[in-house]
Amino acid sequence: MDQLHLMRVYVAVAEEQGFAAAARRLAMSPPAVTRAVAGLEESLGVKLLNRTTRHVRTTESGSRYLEDARRILAQVKLANEAAAGINADPAGNLVVTAPVMFGQMFVMPGIVDYLQRFPKTQVDALFLDRVVNMLEEGVDVGIRIGDLPDSTMRAIKVGSVRRILVASPDYLKQHGIVQSPDALNEHSLISSSAGRLVQEWRFDNLSNTGKNSGLTIRIQPRLTVTTNDAAIKAACAGFGIARLLSYQVSEQLAKGQLKILLENFEPTAMPVQIVHREGRLASAKVRAFIDLMSERLRLNKSLN
Repeated sequence: MDQLHLMRVYVAVAEEQGFAAAARRLAMSPPAVTRAVAGLEESLGVKLLNRTTRHVRTTESGSRYLEDARRILAQVKLANEAAAGINADPAGNLVVTAPVMFGQMFVMPGIVDYLQRFPKTQVDALFLDRVVNMLEEGVDVGIRIGDLPDSTMRAIKVGSVRRILVASPDYLKQHGIVQSPDALNEHSLISSSAGRLVQEWRFDNLSNTGKNSGLTIRIQPRLTVTTNDAAIKAACAGFGIARLLSYQVSEQLAKGQLKILLENFEPTAMPVQIVHREGRLASAKVRAFIDLMSERLRLNKSLN
């Protein structure tokens, strides 16, 4: 039986976690799906799935094979599209992910531009304050802030952002300038739990040797909010000191509504990167979006 067909059937069963659901997805009969998976396991000499009366789960070997099979099938699809000339004009559905506030500020304008330029495309935008598993969640392109733990992704650096402390001029006039991170808990602190709640703030400090040494302060916030927008509003209102990413408050800094504190103690700037899973045969819809978004982000002064 065709190896690629067996892979497609196996991927469907593993993703649907059931033979009946996979059969419906593939428009095949359940016995045919069962025979295909059994034939694949026999040819490989490896058990790929653990089956019970209620669940179907991948074995350890099955999980590794699932990842490889997905990648191979994706490459076959791209090669077929390239040979057929489909890549000549961007078309089809594109799934994009980015952090919530970054997506709203920078990615959405780029998506609108992309859709207007290429009328045969559609975009699903996932703005989430968590790291999305692009393979499992079917995401084509992601914009991420920080170093990438997943070396299998292809990344294009388009800028960098800093993690900064800010407060309003009114607050600083009333409570004074913070001279060191150790003095932070003498002030009203604002913590945002967007993405994940962090009760420790890390700083860098230039030691006598000329090398950066880490400094971590456990904070006691007076105000904890669930969005970065709310933290910015509270800081602008003069309530206290907030820790945010530089792009999030670029407008308020430019207008003088907020001031940066402890600039000499800031951690190393974090890269902004466009990541994707496709290689040299990347489809036109992905290539066109990456080219457009790279140009827009590199020209943005808030990120460079």
